[in-house]
Amino acid sequence: MTPQAFLLEPRPHATQIDDLLAAFRSHPSFLLTSHTRPDGDAIGSVLALAEVLDQLGCQADVVFADPIPSSYSTLPNISRIHHTPSANDVDPTGTTPAILLECDGIIRTGLLGLEGRTLINIDHHASGRPFASVNWIDEHACAVAAMVYHIAVAANVEITPSMATCLYAGILSDTGTFTYSSTTADTFAMVHHLAACGANPSRIARDIYLSNPASKIRLLGIALSNLQCDDDLAWTWVTSEDMDRIGAIAEDCEGVVNYLISIAGVESAVFLREVANADQFRLSIRSKGETDVARIAERFGGGGHRNASGCTLDGPLPVALERILTQLRTGL
Repeated sequence: MTPQAFLLEPRPHATQIDDLLAAFRSHPSFLLTSHTRPDGDAIGSVLALAEVLDQLGCQADVVFADPIPSSYSTLPNISRIHHTPSANDVDPTGTTPAILLECDGIIRTGLLGLEGRTLINIDHHASGRPFASVNWIDEHACAVAAMVYHIAVAANVEITPSMATCLYAGILSDTGTFTYSSTTADTFAMVHHLAACGANPSRIARDIYLSNPASKIRLLGIALSNLQCDDDLAWTWVTSEDMDRIGAIAEDCEGVVNYLISIAGVESAVFLREVANADQFRLSIRSKGETDVARIAERFGGGGHRNASGCTLDGPLPVALERILTQLRTGL
């Protein structure tokens, strides 16, 4: 079975990928990272790209500023991730080029020590921008994992079972389990190929979605008890006091907003999580209609996709709610 076996378009974005491969082949080593509060696409994509670089003869060091959520702890090669506040802890020379996935700049990584390095940027967010020496931004890609898949195919490397697992996990999580509008026939062609290469769809889904700690379910109960609906808009919140009381952590809030957007008749939804000791709220925003929540998030210094985005607002809660609900009601 050839790498191209299930591709509907054999060489999408050929020029950008050729530029990336030329950059990969011009350096002996790289740092790989992604954004703070890493999700499945960030983690799976970085681990898969590290394998691509391994096969191209490069040394690849993976580094994240924030811890890896427990739901992704079973991904292959997870142990190669360095958790540290500075890239210089992994590369004290400060000269190794860095590849940033899903970031609109080095600040989004949360890492120190990236300043002055040669940067390569691979992103699929509508808020992406060409800040690096080499940039590939495709806001139509269903996941950065899909972009890494195309890189692997173009590089003619072996898509190993471990690489396939990481890529499948990234695509599964960033398409909302294949429910977002970015999911196309090409998406299913890719995951078909990844399953043929050794990804186990049922096991990956079980590890990500059916292995929740009790604290996450308790937090969901609190969030649903705070649920408010007004016409086609739904919102809810949890406070830092709520989280402390049940022993919940930030990653337990992942996916809460999806319950809100699943309500019949709701077109936009927002979940607010209070950030402890900061008088701020972290927002997860979703839509399934015409509202472009990426534009709304960008107004508040955040970003993301048209139907799934996030940002941070200053509190107190009534102020933060008024600001975001006003924007969602007007659709601006």
